[in-house]
Amino acid sequence: MIQTPGIISSILFFALAIAPLIFIHEMGHYIVGRWFGVKADVFSIGFGRPIAKWSDKRGTRWQVGWMPLGGYVRFAGDMTAASEPSAEWLSLPPEERNRTFQAKSVWQRALIVLAGPATNFLFAIVVFVGLFSFYGEPRVDPVIGSVVAGSAAERAGLRAGDRIVAIEGNSISRYDQIAMLVQVRANQPTEFTVQRGAAPLNVVVTPRAEKVDNPGGEPVMLGRAGIMSGPVRLVKLQIWELPGAAVKFTGQAVGGMMTGLRQIIVGQRSVNELGGPVKMARISGEVAMGTPIQFLFFMTMISINLGFINLLPIPTLDGGHLVFYAAEAIRRKPVGLRAQEWAFKSGLVVLLAFMLFVTVNDLGLWNRLAGLIG
Repeated sequence: MIQTPGIISSILFFALAIAPLIFIHEMGHYIVGRWFGVKADVFSIGFGRPIAKWSDKRGTRWQVGWMPLGGYVRFAGDMTAASEPSAEWLSLPPEERNRTFQAKSVWQRALIVLAGPATNFLFAIVVFVGLFSFYGEPRVDPVIGSVVAGSAAERAGLRAGDRIVAIEGNSISRYDQIAMLVQVRANQPTEFTVQRGAAPLNVVVTPRAEKVDNPGGEPVMLGRAGIMSGPVRLVKLQIWELPGAAVKFTGQAVGGMMTGLRQIIVGQRSVNELGGPVKMARISGEVAMGTPIQFLFFMTMISINLGFINLLPIPTLDGGHLVFYAAEAIRRKPVGLRAQEWAFKSGLVVLLAFMLFVTVNDLGLWNRLAGLIG
């Protein structure tokens, strides 16, 4: 019987999962900033009133906010969302001004900003190297282990032992790629290229639409072909193969996130699949009921998520800053202050609206509202 964690336990486990990853992210900004000689005024984990704070000999104030849903490093001279120098900054002595964020070249500022997401990815790669060296790299070949009776795959003539080499012209090298392509093609004739014996065969499969439970939201309709994979193989790697395998696994995770986001944007997947803090806390509690390795893997996937989300080209996120720095490098001068301010204000509104949406989605309030209206 699976234990269901309580609300307090779920919140604590969520904080335990997210706080170290936020620290890692902000530490990336901090380390590269120091590398380029930029003074950090504040290093904060969490928002809101500090529940703990102290200062180091370099004059950086380290603090922990009561709301562990984010963090920030505030560099000297970086006092506005657009990183625009103030009159106070302009009046600083040259030596002190050179230690501020705005005094650095555009490529240095870009690397400082990029360092946060990059550190999240680096953390994931290091964890995967450790897991792969101890357990081996998990691999599932794109070979059909069995076919569900009465399924679309059986009607199309697919058999156990068939190796799927392509779907709709998309090359297949891993079994998980099959589900990604099939689930968005419910009731759509889909061409499978399979290897059976010596010659490849082209088989048309029409995945059946199936209602699938979506934790924290409405059930979603996904395509199902009705094929089962073979066993997972744990492949022991040579020490020099580990970094490459870890980078590849991390890249595949990012690719899956990009695909999922694109499918939601174009309407191929329901927005109900999006989750916010409430859903993440619940999942954190459930995963924590398992083994430490499962919780570590869960943390690692959150770390990849943090890196990916922060690189989205939305003002106020790291990706939004990078877009402005790219424009500055091309134009050879910064984007106008007014344009940056409007962009960052709009980005903040979008982020707040998104957080409100996913929180309401997590709590199932859309369904209750629809029930009241109906």
